[in-house]
Amino acid sequence: MKVIIDAFGGDNAPLAVLKGSIVSRREHPDIEIALVGNEEKIKKCAEENKLDISGFEIFHADTELLMEDDPGAVLKEKKNSSMAEGLRLVAEDKGDAFVSAGNSGAITLGATMIVKRIKGVKRPAFAPIMPTSGGPFMLIDGGANVEVRAEMLRQFAIMGSVYMEKILGIERPKVVLANVGTEDHKGDTLRHEAFALLKETDINFVGNTEARDIPSGVADVVVADGFTGNIIAKMYEGAAKEIVGMFKGVFYKNLKTKLAALMMKKEMYELKQYFDYNRYGGAVVMGVNKPVFKAHGSANEVAVAAAIKAAADYASTGAIEIIAKKIADINKKSTEV
Repeated sequence: MKVIIDAFGGDNAPLAVLKGSIVSRREHPDIEIALVGNEEKIKKCAEENKLDISGFEIFHADTELLMEDDPGAVLKEKKNSSMAEGLRLVAEDKGDAFVSAGNSGAITLGATMIVKRIKGVKRPAFAPIMPTSGGPFMLIDGGANVEVRAEMLRQFAIMGSVYMEKILGIERPKVVLANVGTEDHKGDTLRHEAFALLKETDINFVGNTEARDIPSGVADVVVADGFTGNIIAKMYEGAAKEIVGMFKGVFYKNLKTKLAALMMKKEMYELKQYFDYNRYGGAVVMGVNKPVFKAHGSANEVAVAAAIKAAADYASTGAIEIIAKKIADINKKSTEV
């Protein structure tokens, strides 16, 4: 199993990428790792930080695609960037999966146009894995498709359900539709149409959910259009960061609270771990022919290693083939009606 990694994707690249690759090699020696980027810079970074990258294949790429670059640059001005080259290598079967912590829009566009969509998939979706008190859930779509049709939301639900079952091992994942209320009749025309289509599928669709119920672990897959999903994701991450900061501020206020913090060190660590998105590696671009993962832009070595493991798991389970069959079946049924 070979995972190709964009060595220059993200705010902390290439150092965090190299460290994360080394962590992955130590924890999962069965995963082969290949780095894409300027070979001279990669080796210089490793040497300066005394990192052993021997054994990692390096594919040279002349340029880097920056966070502030227009997403379309991955296909035009920076088609020779480490991100674009990595996507091409995966598309050409020179690797089994691709990971980058770079520009979200560029990786989604590049995955769509270079790796290509699964046959029958209307739109690939950006799908971050996020924490709740009851375990992780997938938010799909997290921002790739601002405007969608009901049948696209149905496809998102099917793809998310397969992923959570095959990669995270959740039997019959619960799927919900993000809405303004839990009642069946809530929402606009899009939500009404999507609700009806989801009820007809063989996935475990349990109805609508309000945003306030998502953190309690109401479902394993939350389906939304990209506009709504992106707002949920950003609010979720911001609220988690703020809550952790508030707790830290309370416990370090004075000597009494510092002693209390010392007594609750283990519990506080567990709380911090609960909110730590680095454990899940980031987001998968669902609906393309090969596993493509977007690690968080600020990803550290833990997040990079987690993304490598998630990408390898996705590639090894045959989930993409299962998604392709389910999408083909549902599309066939739709044309027969």
